[in-house]
Amino acid sequence: MFDRIASHLETLAQTGEVRVVEHQIRYDDGAGYERYMGSWSRLAGEVFLDWLAPRPGLRWIDIGCGNGAFTELLVERCAPAEVQGIDPSEAQLAFARARPAARGAAFHQGDATALAFPQDRFDAAVMALVIFFVPDPARGLAEMVRVVCPGGTVTTYAWDMLGGGFPLEPIRAEMRTMGLHPVQPPSPGASRMDALQSLWTEAGLEAIETREITVQRTFADFDEFWTTCLLAASLRPMVAAMASSDVERLKARVRERLPADAAGRITYSARANAAKGRVPA
Repeated sequence: MFDRIASHLETLAQTGEVRVVEHQIRYDDGAGYERYMGSWSRLAGEVFLDWLAPRPGLRWIDIGCGNGAFTELLVERCAPAEVQGIDPSEAQLAFARARPAARGAAFHQGDATALAFPQDRFDAAVMALVIFFVPDPARGLAEMVRVVCPGGTVTTYAWDMLGGGFPLEPIRAEMRTMGLHPVQPPSPGASRMDALQSLWTEAGLEAIETREITVQRTFADFDEFWTTCLLAASLRPMVAAMASSDVERLKARVRERLPADAAGRITYSARANAAKGRVPA
């Protein structure tokens, strides 16, 4: 099974449907990402911004902005003076630029560990559901601190990848019981609460606070849940490479894990960890 999956991943990579780079998935389908992760992102982002409670008129940098789901929330809710969105995927950025509510933001292709901005350029820097994708989280955080002015805010929230908080965890967990190994981001441990606390402390930030964010999503039925989740670039190639009998076995196991209510709806929770700190004056 593993050889077949590896071969299928290589084929999809060659056709451009999904990119596997150093054992990680790069998301190059903004519309597909929106369908399976957009709702989760907004749900968590709303709670996060309620907690952050930023004042209006700030200059923001949204690092790893992806298809602009969180950037849109920043523009809608926080009355920013400026928002710069940075992401490595030009396809994701194209989707972000097309969001009507995000037209007040500027989007650029870039690297979280080498930001093309001068020191003290922003009032606030955020990584929304991103820090576990950064191969060197400490270096990425150092860049956030560098571009934020003294007294400014450096913050993040991230799905608890190792603690079972990822929205795709119901499927990933059952895949693991079947002997499969879903692709992990390069730094999954960076999303744990203790890791965030340590990173923010070691970066020299002050007034550090952390919190857990739990959100819940409902799907009309199991089929909607299944087809939506399989839009994920980290799952689709593996499932596509499985024998049909194994796919049916996987679906049965996941269905048992997520029983439907009387109306056939599937509801379950995802969990993220958040951290914020202030750049010393």
